[in-house]
Amino acid sequence: MRHRPAWTAAAVLAALLVVPAPPAHAAPSAQAAACGTGNAALNKPSTASSTENAGTPASAAFDGNPGTRWSSAFSDPQWIQVDLGSVQSICRVDLSWETAYGRDFRIQTSSNGTSWTDLTTVTGGTGGTAGYNVTGSGRYVRMYGTARATGWGYSLWEFAVHVEGGSEPPPVGGGDLGPNVHVFDPSMPSSTIQSRLDQIFRQQESAQFGTGRHAVFFKPGTYSGLNAQLGFYTSVHGLGRNPDDVTINGDITVDAGWFNGNATQNFWRSAENLAVVPVNGTNRWAVSQAAPFRRMHVRGGLNLAPDGYGWASGGYIADSKIDGTVGPYSQQQWYTRDSSVGGWLNGVWNMVFSGVQGSPGDTFPNPPYTDLTTTPISREKPYIYLDGDTYRVFLPAKRANARGTSWANGPTPGTSLPLSQFYVAKPGDSAARINAALAQGLHLLLTPGIYHVDQPIAVNRPGTVVLGLGLATVIPDNGVTAVKVADVDGVRLAGFLVDAGPANSATLVEVGPSGAAADHAADPTTVQDVFIRIGGAGPGKATTSMVVNSDDVIIDHTWIWRADHGEGVGWETNRADYGLVVNGDDVLATGLFVEHFNKYDVQWSGERGRTIFFQNEKAYDAPNQAAIQNGSTQGFAAYRVADSVNTHEGWGMGSYCYYNIDPTIRQHHGFQAPVKPGVRFHHLLVVSLGGNGQYNHVINDTGAPTSGTSTVPSVVVSFP
Repeated sequence: MRHRPAWTAAAVLAALLVVPAPPAHAAPSAQAAACGTGNAALNKPSTASSTENAGTPASAAFDGNPGTRWSSAFSDPQWIQVDLGSVQSICRVDLSWETAYGRDFRIQTSSNGTSWTDLTTVTGGTGGTAGYNVTGSGRYVRMYGTARATGWGYSLWEFAVHVEGGSEPPPVGGGDLGPNVHVFDPSMPSSTIQSRLDQIFRQQESAQFGTGRHAVFFKPGTYSGLNAQLGFYTSVHGLGRNPDDVTINGDITVDAGWFNGNATQNFWRSAENLAVVPVNGTNRWAVSQAAPFRRMHVRGGLNLAPDGYGWASGGYIADSKIDGTVGPYSQQQWYTRDSSVGGWLNGVWNMVFSGVQGSPGDTFPNPPYTDLTTTPISREKPYIYLDGDTYRVFLPAKRANARGTSWANGPTPGTSLPLSQFYVAKPGDSAARINAALAQGLHLLLTPGIYHVDQPIAVNRPGTVVLGLGLATVIPDNGVTAVKVADVDGVRLAGFLVDAGPANSATLVEVGPSGAAADHAADPTTVQDVFIRIGGAGPGKATTSMVVNSDDVIIDHTWIWRADHGEGVGWETNRADYGLVVNGDDVLATGLFVEHFNKYDVQWSGERGRTIFFQNEKAYDAPNQAAIQNGSTQGFAAYRVADSVNTHEGWGMGSYCYYNIDPTIRQHHGFQAPVKPGVRFHHLLVVSLGGNGQYNHVINDTGAPTSGTSTVPSVVVSFP
């Protein structure tokens, strides 16, 4: 949800009555793995002939993070070298170049750092990621550049060295959380904490497709005088067992000054598990998709709009208590689950509540509130907390017919695991190493950063937890699937982003193999705050973004997005036919956001599926009517239930079109489903944004068409 007709503040009040990402880097080849599975240069001492600036040191090429780089001065020759610590038999060197790459260079080795021997000479290099099989020995390895390919200097994302017989030790659990996890203590001066928060925000405020990833943690206690402004890829967490264990007298703020007061691109951030006492009585959380507000206690009101009441297109609240009134103002849609609110001010198009104490009632379409008394099944997201001085991960228990927060009457029920039972992954870890850790029985904690995988992260053990911090991002290389889950009980996937690579992946996330049929009703798999992006940070492709084959899966808040802006965006450039495909039975989606796919955004073939809240936009960039023609039907439905399905139900579901390339395009309907007694929908709407394209009907052949430029929804209250 990006482009909106402008609303003035008066119109809103009346309604109440890019930092480019680095290129994808291929993982070391099979040859490198055979020669030595570990990177002998990782985090070893390094030097260079020069650095472009303080932010591009030599060490950045050896830190295992493909989002940091070394760069040199703009002259020839230049070199960068690493000290392996002892003489090693070197068999391969991998270089991942930034755009400013070396055309002619040599890979050299030395036993003393002064006398150098050439291992290989490259002329006419083309940049990108390249590996060189070599034979030689030495303690020091360097790249010596003699001719640059551009007018800039030399710049390397990563410089890996493989040695004969070199292998990594077996994975072990526990360890530090890495440099991008920032932990604050109540004893620290507020000015020190605020300074660090401000520094992170300056880096992340407008870095929509940048490489920075940050998680901020507050130890139990009380903090005063803070305003934690959250930019992209930043999450803030309390480290208590319950939200009130951490109290911030101040604000946790998301606003849209970076985008001229428009909050429709405030994605990929979160606030979790703490209490906030807003300075002026109301906390501002002006977000759009992929910005969860979980386990929060706001001792005051909550404003969901940016300063000036510009557009916003969120959002999601779960397991939270807002003592005062929630003011959506210009928010177009919102989903709130298993929470408590002191009041709810207004609705624009689609406000959905399930299990919310203090909700405004079921009044769709005027006001457009859909209100379920309880949520049929829910299980809160895993979270880190401190038990004394020890980190543990808490696993909330499943709830049936939930209403209100899980912590209203005491600590959230559930179990916990020590951090020692998690493989604490760092950027630069290979998929092979992560899978080795999972295979030996460890859970997985992805610390903030970007992870390239050349094989799927394979989750095969029942009860495995995969938890990301700071929107840790997984990028599949060479067209592989990023994450595959076996047909087992109780897996929990939470808190990470999957970013499609430039080679087409058949799927990006697969929950259960094709044909999965085991019963997991007693202990379902949950997919929570798992976001998928195709394009935007660079070219990316995937035929199907997420496929759910297992039964009884709970999809609790996901945004599956084929990018409509950023880098690598175009009808075929970031081709992605299907967003979510559900083949499993008894799957429940609570808070489902799926947008812009070339064909069906959601295809549902499993029996007894349920969706509570659905937000969708059809692909903006369809070049013409023929490009989206579906046989004799104009366009592919946003949400399609297969003709074979006998039982399905949905509540509070909207689809919008904005065909800005060809505004004459017509979409026959937003929703398609068989007409059977067991297939039921409640509160459906379609919207033409400013008259750029139109819907003929809401569902099947039912519902009035949209028309004109008024951006007024066409609705169906009940179907059939």
